[in-house]
This record gives sequence, C-alpha cells and structure tokens, in this order.
Amino acid sequence: MSRTTVADRAHGAGRPPAHVLDHPALTSLTGPHARFAERHGRILRYPVDVTPWVALPEEPDAGDWDVLAALAGPGAEVPLLGFNGAVPDDWELSWYAEGVQLVDEGVDAAPDSEAVLLGPADVPEMLDLVERTRPGPFLPRTVELGTYLGIRRGGVLVAMAGERLHPPGWTEISAVCTHPDARGQGLAGRLVRAVAHGIRERGETPFLHTGADNTGAIRLYETLGFVLRRRTRFMTARVPAEAARGEVVGAG
Repeated sequence: MSRTTVADRAHGAGRPPAHVLDHPALTSLTGPHARFAERHGRILRYPVDVTPWVALPEEPDAGDWDVLAALAGPGAEVPLLGFNGAVPDDWELSWYAEGVQLVDEGVDAAPDSEAVLLGPADVPEMLDLVERTRPGPFLPRTVELGTYLGIRRGGVLVAMAGERLHPPGWTEISAVCTHPDARGQGLAGRLVRAVAHGIRERGETPFLHTGADNTGAIRLYETLGFVLRRRTRFMTARVPAEAARGEVVGAG
C-alpha cells in the first residue's frame, strides 16, 4: 500500500475500494481464523472466552439483530467493535468511542533478545497485567489467536504484546501494555517491533487499532512507522430487555 493511498483514505478522498481491513473480524473468521468461527445465521463471532469481536453483515437487517439478541440474551451488552452501521432504535448504546486503524508502512521490525514467548501457562500473569493496564479486551483464550511476546523483570511479567485479528495477508497487533512500574523504558515499542518482525517473516503486514483519543499510543505507533488508514468506532449496545429468548436460528 503506497503512502499516497493511505493518506487519501485517511482524509476521506472518495469511497475506497472494498478491503479486507474494512471488516477485519469478518475477513478473519472467514479466512485464517475460520477454526474459531461460530456462525449463527449471518452473524459470525469468536468464542466468548477468546475475544468479543462479532462480525455483522455490512448492512444487517432486523433478522440479523434478532439473532444477535438471542445469542446475547435480553438486557445483555454486546460489544460492536469496528461496526460502522446504525444500531436499531430499541437497542441502547451504552458505550461509544472513536477509534483509528493504523497500518505498517515502514516499521523497523526486529526481534528482541529479552522478549519471551508467552503461552497458556502464562495466562494468569497476562490477565493480571491487563487488569492493571487496561489495553483492551484480553480473555482467557485470547492467547490462542497468535504469537504473544513478553518481557520479564525479576521473574515478573512487566510488558507484553501479541496478535489478534488475522485477515488474509494481515495480522493485528494487540494487547500492547506495560506495567506502571516499568513505563518509560521503551518496552512497548520494542515488543511491537518484535511482534511485527514475526508477522513480516510470514509474509504478512501488521496493523492495529487504538482509541482516537489515545494520543500517546498513536504517537508511539507513528514513531515506529505505522500510519493512519481509516477511522472506526468502538461501541457497546444493550439488547432490549423485552427481547425474546429462544433457539438461535442457523447456529452451527
């Protein structure tokens, strides 16, 4: 992707052609992450202990929202990460934030000699670090989505970063976080570069998401060589309390 193309998209110059990063959950679940896909009618989602990403059709109809309501249950909150459509009038928008999607365009990717591979045995520590730093959703099985790297100091996990969504040809870097006592040492940047190196070694391109108001993170990512591709939205919608319970049509 050329820098001109990225800049054009960032400034909204015309309607860009369809791209796998426009609907990254959908293209992940119908592509490299198909093994995780739970399909219910036209709704695709990851298992609820893996990640909260849900893939809606580009223009969901009333039946799609009914399926999603039946999956979640009356009154439940459903994260709609990256969904840019309209929520039905009877669904309450309980949380909303502007977000950005950034792509690798010159990241100085390199392995890190201090980074260690994290796996299922490290999940309790990873969850504790996430609880302290709030980088975004990280659940007990999120580690299964790809490679996660960490840095330990005195045997304690103080920083980590890893892979989440996986559209064809691309891999999202996620869960970038540093313990408050270890900040200011450049650990996050080092781990992002190390994770990006592994992605590049597979012949793929790194990308990531963050909040539009997370200016510190955006500055870091831009310094590393990421550029803005598009703006997006993160929100949570509450299923109507009167929504009917019942068997989900098309579950499988």
